[in-house]
Amino acid sequence: MILLIGGEKGGTGKSTVATNLSVYLAQAQADVVIVDADPQGTSYNWYLRRVKEAAGDVPRVSCVRASGDIYDVVAEQSKRYEHVIVDAGGFDSDALRSGLLAAHLAYTPLQASQPDLETISGMAKMIGEARRFNRALTARALISRAPTNPVINEVREAKEVLADVPELALSGSIVRERKAYRDAMLCGLGVVELDNPKAKAEIQLLAQEIYL
Repeated sequence: MILLIGGEKGGTGKSTVATNLSVYLAQAQADVVIVDADPQGTSYNWYLRRVKEAAGDVPRVSCVRASGDIYDVVAEQSKRYEHVIVDAGGFDSDALRSGLLAAHLAYTPLQASQPDLETISGMAKMIGEARRFNRALTARALISRAPTNPVINEVREAKEVLADVPELALSGSIVRERKAYRDAMLCGLGVVELDNPKAKAEIQLLAQEIYL
């Protein structure tokens, strides 16, 4: 499967989702590669830390960098790996648009905040355009970096907004703002490799939604 993680808003946890899903798959002994098409290179830098600091102690995740029109790069990687995860970054780009043409499934992480929700119409339009050529593309919105405080109503309000965007089905999973995700990123690990049951459960549920 080719999974694209991307959107038009930065800082929503796209690289966090991409890297943690890759570790989940690697733990299941699947061959997985991340195609990091974000100029910031967050996923690739995570991969370098994983190779340098944790090599030999953790299952292997591969990663390559790409930019511009990434369709051919993604297609080539899909011949070599069972799973391809594209970290397409948080802005409208050639990489995001061409990645949507190659992907089977696209996830757009969004924080439960008005600035993030205001970008969803642009992403919905982009997905609609991609489906003219990639009719197999499925797209979902994922509420990410959500508050851990259950009394905050931002998540409920975000769900109400996303219910009116037919191009993106709302994911049944939520990734919350937890220190464990930052710790894992700094160590080249996934939260499923750390001792944080809540973060681990979030990634497991998201991965099961995608891959089962």
